[in-house]
Amino acid sequence: MSANYDVAIVGGGVGGFSAAMYCGRLRLHTLLLTEFRGGTIILTNHVTNWPGIKAISGMDLAKNIEEHALEYKPDVVDAKVVSVQKTGSGFALTDSEGKKHESKTIIFATGSNTRMLNVPGEKELENKGVHSCALCDGLFYKDKNVAVIGGSDSAVKEALLLTQWAKKVYIIYRKEKIRAEPVNLERVHENKKIEIINNTNVKELVGKGKLEKLILDPPYKGSNEFKVDGVFVEIGRIPNSELAKALGVKLNEKHEIVINRKAETNVPGVFACGDVCDTIFKQAIVGAGEAVLAAYCAFEYLQGKKR
Repeated sequence: MSANYDVAIVGGGVGGFSAAMYCGRLRLHTLLLTEFRGGTIILTNHVTNWPGIKAISGMDLAKNIEEHALEYKPDVVDAKVVSVQKTGSGFALTDSEGKKHESKTIIFATGSNTRMLNVPGEKELENKGVHSCALCDGLFYKDKNVAVIGGSDSAVKEALLLTQWAKKVYIIYRKEKIRAEPVNLERVHENKKIEIINNTNVKELVGKGKLEKLILDPPYKGSNEFKVDGVFVEIGRIPNSELAKALGVKLNEKHEIVINRKAETNVPGVFACGDVCDTIFKQAIVGAGEAVLAAYCAFEYLQGKKR
């Protein structure tokens, strides 16, 4: 069993390292456990909505935040947390290496994973024409035709990024109107490489060894077969809230952790921040702010226990 920490942060993205930085400023004995560092922001090519920085890559932003946090010398364990249990003095965490750690408080900054279509052919063609990260795999589609499935701001940004390589980019969305920030929607309409296909569902992904076509419902231009070289799925995220749930933390119907304005959960000593939470606006800057609040309120909680 490792040292008894004041706070254990689960997650190494923007939220996790922002929390670690502030815990360090508050002189809390801090542990951060993460399966991988950086979080989903590293999949973003251009971040243009971080206050004070007009443009930066997601990778560089994550690196800057991590380096800032490490200035305060938190203990960092590069391993996945597999279980969390309550103890008499706080919580016990077990990582994927079998090591146990004790902490008086916990901050969940576990983020979310990509939600997939769950249609025939998707699993078989994963990384064979079916992807979930344009920044990671878009360069393989130079001068080819690709489709982005989804209608959120994230889907629109994926489509815009793909125009750097692809000859043609289709946005296929099951509803009538794309739900993107106005500035990004304007960029889509101005980009001649992008075409939006509304009110259409992808029912199947077809190909032998690699993606060859999509099966659409209803048909597009008289045919339910739609040929593309690659498809990028961006239909939302699944919060990584299983550990919190096992601890008795309240989740909403979307399986997001429910927090209050102090980043507290219903379990005393347990806080949360970022995309795993029920915050309505999922942005890196929002997650960072919640992380700072979680760190401060964990400090307040510990001070209260000392009184």
